[in-house]
Formats: sequence, structure tokens, C-alpha cells
Amino acid sequence: MTGLLDDIKAMAQLREAQGGKWETIKPEYAARMRAQNRFHTGLDIARYTAKIMREDMAAYDADTAQYTQSLGCWHGFIGQQKLISIKKHFGTTKRSYLYLSGWMVAALRSEFGPLPDQSMHEKTSVANLIEELYTFLKQADAWELNHLFRALDEAKEAGDKSKEQELIGKIDNYETHIVPIIADIDAGFGNAEATYLLAKKFIQAGACCIQLENQVSDEKQCGHQDGKVTVPHEDFLAKINAVRYAFLELGIEDGVIVARTDSLGAGLTQKIAVTNEPGDLGDQYNSFLDGDVIENAADINNGDVVIKQNGKLVKPKRLASGLYQFKPGTGEDRVILDCITSLQNGADLLWIETEKPHVGQIASMVNRIRQVVPDAKLVYNNSPSFNWTLNFRQQVFDAWQEEGKDVSAYQRDKLMSAEYDDTELGQLADEWTRNFQRDSSREAGIFHHLITLPTYHTAALSTDNLAKGYFGDEGMLAYVKGVQRQEIRQGIATVRHQDMAGSNIGDDHKEFFHGDAALKAGGKDNTMNQFG
Repeated sequence: MTGLLDDIKAMAQLREAQGGKWETIKPEYAARMRAQNRFHTGLDIARYTAKIMREDMAAYDADTAQYTQSLGCWHGFIGQQKLISIKKHFGTTKRSYLYLSGWMVAALRSEFGPLPDQSMHEKTSVANLIEELYTFLKQADAWELNHLFRALDEAKEAGDKSKEQELIGKIDNYETHIVPIIADIDAGFGNAEATYLLAKKFIQAGACCIQLENQVSDEKQCGHQDGKVTVPHEDFLAKINAVRYAFLELGIEDGVIVARTDSLGAGLTQKIAVTNEPGDLGDQYNSFLDGDVIENAADINNGDVVIKQNGKLVKPKRLASGLYQFKPGTGEDRVILDCITSLQNGADLLWIETEKPHVGQIASMVNRIRQVVPDAKLVYNNSPSFNWTLNFRQQVFDAWQEEGKDVSAYQRDKLMSAEYDDTELGQLADEWTRNFQRDSSREAGIFHHLITLPTYHTAALSTDNLAKGYFGDEGMLAYVKGVQRQEIRQGIATVRHQDMAGSNIGDDHKEFFHGDAALKAGGKDNTMNQFG
């Protein structure tokens, strides 16, 4: 990007070339507006953020402490405030992403109303949310730069050359709020063609990274619920290809694909894989099917399906639904095969949906994958579906018990109780929770940590707290003490909500467009002035 002064000079030359027709156009205003709108299309964003992700992946390969993180956001404003907060507290957005959860789209953004996570929401609703998130992040850029431009005007008025140069430096080196989004395409919403068409919508909206799972599209379930049904590898790889073709068609050559496997918790498959010879991928998939060995032809009944498994004829167990059952205890082996196969056929990152947050369990699977694909990396769901408190307290309990430490003061099945909060076990469990991301990124190959739907929970919790006080005895104090006073003292930008929504940007545009005739909203009677 060129600097502000260079842009002003270029705009001045462009204006002069118009022979007086653009005399009312001020080059500095045009240069400012250009700086506030760096990304003109979703594809501009996808190209920019794909490069960031690739650089971050390489940095993680060199140093596992350089892992990345995100929080799931269900509205553009939530995503915007998250990134503004990160910049405020840490001075940079580096290694901070956004996650877009299909679960939250289903629950909060469907025209049908709240839905379960079963791919019943509108196909385009995720793409629409990607566009909405980036609209709000671009507005955050314009908002923050607008404050810098106003400060620059004040420095010029005061004749403070040092401050003026400092502000120009901040503008020229401005770090955007635009960050990568990992976007959930569920199981692809249909066949491979449907996946390709929808992936294009995602990418055109700005997504540089698409997460795809190996469940059956029309049987899709939430990863933390029962009844999951997987597809043979051939079907899943076709959808990975479809997403890659979508990236390539749109010129995003370094787009990122996350291949998610639900096999650890899935006991069913919709169909038997096609196999041409023993040991091929279809045969490996079918080897996990549960069934009864056929001793003679009389054991085959009308409508039975028979396959050859390890040299023997086997009748796979088929449910009344027509689905086939996997052998018990094969989930981890199926996960390993899923992951290796996906990475060998175009996926860039893995997602293993687990039933608990356990570093050892994750590491055991990743180490097996890395025997074949040494640079395998995970995106991991730090899921709100886990009871983190109970899980880690039980992990500490089990570790102590294995070490021979006396655990008689604790009841393992009641460790969620508040009575254990200040105990040695409770405090150590909290420390393990605090270090989970660092430890698992170092020991279990996790490149990216996300929480799928945290802002679903924070919206509910904060609303509950406000409603309890406001409609109770506290009345208006519930809002003033619990919200506004905290916004003021913690420097939350939304306390001046008119400014956050773009009022000052609009005022400046009025001046750009109307000159001295501009009727501004930010005068002395604007109540925003009460907040400084």
C-alpha cells in the first residue's frame, strides 16, 4: 500500500488532469476515503487472508508456540467487537481469526427460526454471514482510521508537526481488522456439485478457509450428538476436490481446506464403499463394517448384502433404516485412515471431533497420522459441549490415583461441585485448563484452537444478568452499574454507540460532499459528548 501523502499527491494530479471539473474534490479527503476502504471485493479479502493463513501455518511448523486462535461469531457486530477488543488489548490481530459455525447459523440465522445442527438452514445463509462479518470488520477499519484522521486535523490546527508525523506514521502502517475466517460448510449441503457451488459463494464473500466434514449430507448431525453417519472416502474426497476447484477457479490458489472427521463418534455408514482389489481404499473402509461370517449359502436371506472381508464372505449388519454398522472400537482407526487419506488428497488441515478435551488422546492419534504425513496439523474444537470443569478435575483425579496419591477426600462423580473450587485438585485442574491450548499445540499438533459457539453463550449469560436486575429491584441501576459504567471504565468503544455505528464518519462525509453547508449530527447537543 502507498502512504497517505503519496495518495494525496496522486489524487491532486488526477484532479488537475480534469481541467477544473473536479475543483470541489479535495485530494486529501479522497485519499482518506481510499485508505478507509482497502478491500473492494470478497476475493480481495480471500487472497489477503489466505496468505496470512499460509504464513501462520509455516510459522507454527517452525515453532509450535505460534498457534492460532478464534472465537465463533454469529453476527457481524459480534465479530467486529471481538477484533476491536483484540487490537485494544494486544496491539495486533496477528494469529487471531474468526470462526463461523454452522451450528450457530442454524440456531440463530435461519429464516425457519432456531434449528438443530442438521444442515436444514438455507445454503446461502453461511455465505451471507461471511459477507456480513467482513462488512463489519471493514467498518471497524473506517471507524478507527476516522479517529486518526480527526486527530491529524487537530494536530495540524495546533501546528504540532511532531504529532502530525506520528499520526501519519500510524495511518501509513495501519493494521486492518480483516483476519481469516474458517467457514463451516457442514457436509457440503448435497452432492459434490452442490458443494462446489456453495464453496464459490463462500469464497466470493471473502472466505479463505473452508471446513468440510465426512458425514452424510442429508443425515448430518452435530458433532457432539449421537446418530452420526459417515461416507466412504471416495465421496468425501470428491467434495474436497470440489472445494479446491472452487478456490482455483476464483484465483485463490493458496486457499485452505480443513477436512473434519466425525468417525470417532460415528458408528454408522450410509453405504458400502466401492472396491476393486484387496487393500484399496474402499476395501479398507469396508474392513471396519460389522457383520456375520457366512458359512454356507443357506445363511443368505432375501435382500441380504454380502461382501468379501479379509478373504471371507461376510453379511454386514444393516439397520432397519438401511444404514450399516461399524465394528465397535474401530473409531480411532477410522479417524487415522480418514486423516491420512484427506491430507494425501488435497486437504491442508485436519479437524478431529473428540468427545473430551484430552491432550493425550489427541496426541496419540496425531502421532499415528504423522508417521505417514509428518507435517499434519489440526484445527481443534475447544467445544462448549464439553464440561471442561468436570473433565479436567476427573483427569487430575485419575492422574493422582494412578500415581498412588490419596484421593479419598474427593468423589470423582461429584467433582463439579463448588466445594472443590478452592481445593488443590480444583486449582490444578484450572491450571491444566489454562495450559490446554499451549500443551496440546506443543504435544498434539494443534495449529488452530477455536471455540465454536462461545458468543451464543455470552449473549445468553449477559442478557440473563441484565434482565434479572432490570426487571427486579435494581431497575435502571442494573444497566448503569453492570453495563454502562463498565463500558466507560474499561474503555469499551460501544459506550459511544452513535460513533461506533458510523455517525462521525457520516459527518465527515457530509463535509466532504457539502462543504460548509453540511448539517452535522456531532454538535454540542449530541449526548455522545457526555462520554468524552
